[in-house]
Amino acid sequence: MPPADPQNDRQLLEDQIRAACILEATARKAGNVHPLRSFSDLTYDDFVGSANVVAPILARTAESGVGLAVRDAVAATQKRVGRNTNLGIMLLLAPLAAMPHGVRLVDGIEAVLAGLTRRDAELVYEAIRLANPGGLGRVSEQDIAEQPTQSLRDVMALAADRDLIARQYVENFSLVLDFGLPYLARTTDFAQHWEPAIVGLQLEIMALHADSLIVRKCGREVADEASQRARAVLAAAQPGTRQAQESLIEFDLWLRADGNKRNPGTTADLIAASLFAAFRDGGIPTRVIPQPLGPLL
Repeated sequence: MPPADPQNDRQLLEDQIRAACILEATARKAGNVHPLRSFSDLTYDDFVGSANVVAPILARTAESGVGLAVRDAVAATQKRVGRNTNLGIMLLLAPLAAMPHGVRLVDGIEAVLAGLTRRDAELVYEAIRLANPGGLGRVSEQDIAEQPTQSLRDVMALAADRDLIARQYVENFSLVLDFGLPYLARTTDFAQHWEPAIVGLQLEIMALHADSLIVRKCGREVADEASQRARAVLAAAQPGTRQAQESLIEFDLWLRADGNKRNPGTTADLIAASLFAAFRDGGIPTRVIPQPLGPLL
């Protein structure tokens, strides 16, 4: 076995992080920003620029620690694009990027999460206040406006019942490592079929879980309707048929109505983390064609 090369390992990690963030944004997922659709305050270029500035920061998470990596990545994003494009992605990628080289994510994630400290929580709270995401509201214990008194994993546990990203800290990233990674790794010829795979993963996650961002912005009833509509798209027809495409278009239009308030942003964050995990541990190549291709299902 060749000797370890920390510089090459870090560069590979940086490439995988960048590819995951950019590919997630590039896929024409329902309700999200992509090269052909923008929001009034967000464009595809914002997401690409964000990916480029955070990748080298997150690639050093093993040395810097999870909390500092999240805080510095959010600060760099604010400096680059001036808005919150990736807070959820940073919260998911930092613990994964902290894994020692050569250790599988599924084998090492428990130790990383168990080692998170109150200082990690303090830095993540700084990052959240800096990103200023919408719809957070106030809670009675460990509110984001105050200083945390528990470890990052412990404060995430307090939000796990209402936030899918927080739940990953409690459940050892099960939705990413036990669902998203295997789903993507099963894709035949991912380099050519990456976009239908990503769109399919979005629908599968939304069908099973109410998107946390939709819950915060629109309420649980709307989020549950989004899940029901995702299930309807999956059931509409066999992949590649016209009916499937029409159902997906209708779903996309419904999500984009009401000023994009129904944006399934948490699901997009989970997809980015799943892509990174698949690049790192699933044998999927990071160099794929970065343009939308053909049918989406």
